[in-house]
Amino acid sequence: MWYNTKATEILGIQYPILQGPFGGGLSTVELVTAVSQAGGLGGYGAYTLSPQEIVDVDKKIRQATDKPYNLNLWVSDTDAVQGTVTDDVYERVRTQFKPYFDEAGIAVPEKPGPFQSRYENQLQAVLDIRPKVFSFMFGIPSADVLEQCRRLGIKLVGAATTLDEALALDNAGVDMIIASGFEAGGHRPSFLAPAEQSTTGTFVLVQLIREKVKVPIIAAGGIANGRGIAAALTLGAAAAQVGTAFLAVDESGALPAHRAALFSDAARHTTLSRAFTGRLGRGITTRIAKDLIGLEKNILPFPLQTTFMSSLRQAALAQKKHDMILFWGGQIAPILKHTKAADLVQSLIAETSAFLPR
Repeated sequence: MWYNTKATEILGIQYPILQGPFGGGLSTVELVTAVSQAGGLGGYGAYTLSPQEIVDVDKKIRQATDKPYNLNLWVSDTDAVQGTVTDDVYERVRTQFKPYFDEAGIAVPEKPGPFQSRYENQLQAVLDIRPKVFSFMFGIPSADVLEQCRRLGIKLVGAATTLDEALALDNAGVDMIIASGFEAGGHRPSFLAPAEQSTTGTFVLVQLIREKVKVPIIAAGGIANGRGIAAALTLGAAAAQVGTAFLAVDESGALPAHRAALFSDAARHTTLSRAFTGRLGRGITTRIAKDLIGLEKNILPFPLQTTFMSSLRQAALAQKKHDMILFWGGQIAPILKHTKAADLVQSLIAETSAFLPR
């Protein structure tokens, strides 16, 4: 059977279909539960949560399902040196973005306060919770942390955007590696080279890693139907991670305007941009993203840029000025069909079965 892979064996799931663990409030207990209950692996992106919030979310998921699910953290959650920037840097960014704030009729915010990394405290919460699967992005946890996870029986899944990153993850002893192609929506989780230099496509990346690494590979990026899953498995992946298609369903934490955009003609055009958070990410093309191409020096480092842009985002949403907002989405969005998570999972299973031997 096509769905009996090394990934399903390791993760304890029925089908090698993973839901992308969205951060920034886009993950929900309902979405994780729906995917895991349907035989896949639900995922919750927790990088913006406090340790107590992670504990609370975990409790709700465990009350809703006894199936495995994935908790995701960012190993590196800031690019700001000592958590801040100089006044000169802020002033340059302020000048660049002032016209957009003026257009929205709101004041440009003051320089964001210093950001303190939350990763270490979040990590302790994950270790205390002991989820079936702990996935991580933007780096690799320390050898000590990885060993603690192994002793606790937690399966380790790291994300790679290049072969070099996959080799580093393999050397660290992870259980599985996500091959994250540049087609994917959301942030590019590169950690060895700049994200702009780490733009290999999913199916090329899967084949490169498969040649050099023995641990199972999870293909991610540009996969939203059974044809994509079948192609990924044929090329050597042991599972597929689906992001944008799950982001578009009613159970996700995406705003109604965001979900509607993913089903609109606008989704045919996506852009990789740092303009909205300070880290490179793919979303539906907007005016600001196009305006800022080549002007990355006028953007605050992550996550200060997110804080800086938050009031503009709120005002733009209220005024329906969606060309001033980056709605996350991958290049595959134009083929999306389903608005319910369970329907999407069942469709993925049926379509994959039609392409691969049972």
